This record gives sequence, C-alpha cells and structure tokens, in this order.
Amino acid sequence: MKIGVLTSGGDSPGMNAAIRAVVRTALYHGCEVFGIKRGYSGLLSGEIIPLDSRAVGDILQRGGTILQSARCPAFKTAEGQALAKEQLLKMGLNALVIIGGDGSFRGAQDLNKMGFQTVGLPGTIDNDIGCTDYTIGFDTAVNTVLDAVNKIRDTASSHNRVYIVEVMGKLSGFIAAAAGLTGGAESVLVPEIPADLNALCAKISRSLHEGKTHSIVLVAEGFYGDPVDADQSSAFKVGRFVAQHTGCETRITVLGHIQRGGTPTFFDRKIATLMGAKAVELILAGETEKMVGIVNDKIEAFDMDAAIGERKQVDPQWLDLIRILS
Repeated sequence: MKIGVLTSGGDSPGMNAAIRAVVRTALYHGCEVFGIKRGYSGLLSGEIIPLDSRAVGDILQRGGTILQSARCPAFKTAEGQALAKEQLLKMGLNALVIIGGDGSFRGAQDLNKMGFQTVGLPGTIDNDIGCTDYTIGFDTAVNTVLDAVNKIRDTASSHNRVYIVEVMGKLSGFIAAAAGLTGGAESVLVPEIPADLNALCAKISRSLHEGKTHSIVLVAEGFYGDPVDADQSSAFKVGRFVAQHTGCETRITVLGHIQRGGTPTFFDRKIATLMGAKAVELILAGETEKMVGIVNDKIEAFDMDAAIGERKQVDPQWLDLIRILS
C-alpha cells in the first residue's frame, strides 16, 4: 500500500502533528508514505517525495506545515484533474490523506471519482466544518487571539478607549465568538448573524458612563463581506461608526496572520494525532471518501458529503451570553 498525504488551503497549527501521525502509523503497518508538497498545486507539478520516520521527526511542536500549502484553481478544471491522475498513477499511489477545509475535501471527492481512495482530516482555524466539534488549529488560533486581547485590555483600560479587534473568519465567526466568550469582549460581530450597531454604541456609551474603563469589540473579518481595500475592512467600518456615534476614542487592531502561526496547543496536537492515526486505519480497512472528526471527545469517521454539505454555524446563544456577561 502506498499512501500520499497533502495539506491544502490555509495552513493551521497542528497540521504537522497530523502529518507525523499519518506517516508513522502507516509505516508501522508496513505501508510506504509519500508527501505531496504545496497541496494540489504540487500534485499537478509532481512534487511528490518519500517520507520516512525521520522525515517527520521534531515537527510535532511546529506550526504551519512542512509539506507547505497553496491554492490551486487549476485542479478544478478537467485538464488539471487529468494531470493529477497521471501523477498519482506514475507514483503508484493507492490512497491519499487530505488535510484541509471544505475546498480541500471537494478536491478529495474529485480524486475519489477518479478511483483513488481518500480520507480527509479537518485542518482549518475557522472551525466551520460539519461533523466535528473542533477542527485542527482552531484551539491554537483562539488562544492566540485571547493572548492579544489580554494585552490590548491593558492599554485600553489605561486610556479609556474602545478597541475594535478584527480576527480571521471571512465566512465563519467561530474564532470571534469563542475568543469573545472567554476573553470578556463587550460585543462580538460575526458574518452569520446580523448586528445592530446603534444598539452596540448605546451599550458602549452606557458602560463608560457607569464607570467601565474600556470596551473591546471583536469583529470577524467577514462581518461586512470581503473588503476591496484595507481601510474598508470590517474593523475599520465598525470603528468609524462607533467613534462617530459615541464620541469615544477608538482604536483598530487587525490581528491578521499571527492567528495562523505559533506552537499548536495540547488540544490541537491531541486531535491531530488521533485523527491522523484514524485516517490510516480507515484506509487499511478499505474505507474511502470519509472525514475524521471529533464528537463528544470521540474520534469518528463520517461521510465526506455530510461533513461539507452544510456549513457549521455559530450558536446565537453564545452571542447572547457574551452580551449578558459584559
């Protein structure tokens, strides 16, 4: 059995732990393992390398992905998929483990239709994949945001300021909601749920009048959609509105790609390791077009159609509780 592994789409902390688990579990069972560099782009260009146990040594604690990642519009074309099939046949690969988000899994489905066995691992900081409570990298990203919010709170309270903090999430507000709930944000604005900015401003003004020394608002980057220019980002739009309607000194912080990097947390290393091992078990059992998820702290396999058929949504009750507790 020859198994390939690739990481696709945006990187997330814990991908390396998943790669390590896939490689060493497969080797233990007598399989050959090959890494496909730069996701589907590397597949099309034939960037396929053998991986032994030493190749994945000392990567458990590292963020990013040693296999690198890239977007690949060419893979979506008939010509691109034909080339991918040619490369896989040339290397004699029987099965592939794809680590990524919903776009990566759709690519896995395309490969499955070509006759290749595929299993997906949910690797995305957005936590927006169905059939799993958590995706690889989400916990680390939220902890990165919390660390930043803790530091911002120090300066915000020193100057009686309102801070608008933009976090990642073009279509998903899970990072904003989770960090807001556990970081004591005044309010959280997410793409999935409309918000009344006038009510937000009234709340900020009332809080400051009652003696609160600062307010922190977390905004998912996709709250206003995908901006054309940086000064049209969701945080800047919300910040201008708040400043105009409250008269408060307002500052904008865009956390950006620091949320993707950093040493993965215990939790991300744990689920990545368990999911990686499970992926190999599924392949050896002849399963295909499956995604490995974690539900109620149990590692389970799900049909990939179910996993990507409906985008997971932020629970509105989280936002209500954030409002109550602030």
